[in-house]
Amino acid sequence: MLRLKFWGVRGSIPTPGRGTAHFGGNTSCVEVRSGDDIIILDAGTGLRPLGAALLAEFKDSPLNLTLLLTHTHWDHIHGLPFFAPIYNPSCRLRILGCEGARKGLAEALTGQMESTYFPVPFAKVPGNIEVDEFKELNFEIGSVLVRAHRANHPGFCVGYRLFSPDGLVCFFPDTEPRTGGDDREMIEFIRDADVLILDSQYDREEYKAHFGWGHGCVDDSVALGLQANIKKLFLFHHDPDHDDKRLAQFVKHARELVAARKGKLKVDAAREGLTVQLGEKVRTEFM
Repeated sequence: MLRLKFWGVRGSIPTPGRGTAHFGGNTSCVEVRSGDDIIILDAGTGLRPLGAALLAEFKDSPLNLTLLLTHTHWDHIHGLPFFAPIYNPSCRLRILGCEGARKGLAEALTGQMESTYFPVPFAKVPGNIEVDEFKELNFEIGSVLVRAHRANHPGFCVGYRLFSPDGLVCFFPDTEPRTGGDDREMIEFIRDADVLILDSQYDREEYKAHFGWGHGCVDDSVALGLQANIKKLFLFHHDPDHDDKRLAQFVKHARELVAARKGKLKVDAAREGLTVQLGEKVRTEFM
């Protein structure tokens, strides 16, 4: 069985509070499990509650984890210093990603733990941590076949395609539609995915004011999902200024767009605690 769980769904900066209690205020982090393999997508502040949950589940048993980073912008890495398993000597964490926007990946990650910003330096962390910049865009993590694809976002940013015998998941938390909205490479990369987690930060009017910032809008996300024959689309990277009521409106609008096209695409907004299981069919539940 392939199972994924949302631990952080917000973009740019954490937004705790009453207005975001339903969908959540932590930044980008998704857990994927395939058999005994545990893959973490991004290290935003959602990584902190995930770490606590892993330690509660596995207790003193060894942990073998793989973290795939899309890029090194703050909202995708600033949960790492607060990820409790890295302070446990029995934890082995392999971090994979492309080169940092202006530094190497390792330097980008360890720099945020220098004494200027954080009390515990990366070198003093007792966990077994390995940081690698992948050279090939195709690789394997246990039973999961992983492919990376360049996203349209400032700096060097990628999205991932994770394929297992139980399903196909695509993860693009930060990306902007290519000019003209017809990105054939992207469509083919995500085609027929069971689940697409996609940057849908803006509505159409907001997007016009943020063109070139590297983020998408709901209308284009739905259009892409329909063109690529996606089964389930999760709107992701929620704007810090969008509360639960606004995100519910986004979902309603997206579903209306699908209905107008007589499509079969299922749409929801990603929310913390939501679990998706893939096998014979896509099933979601809140845990």
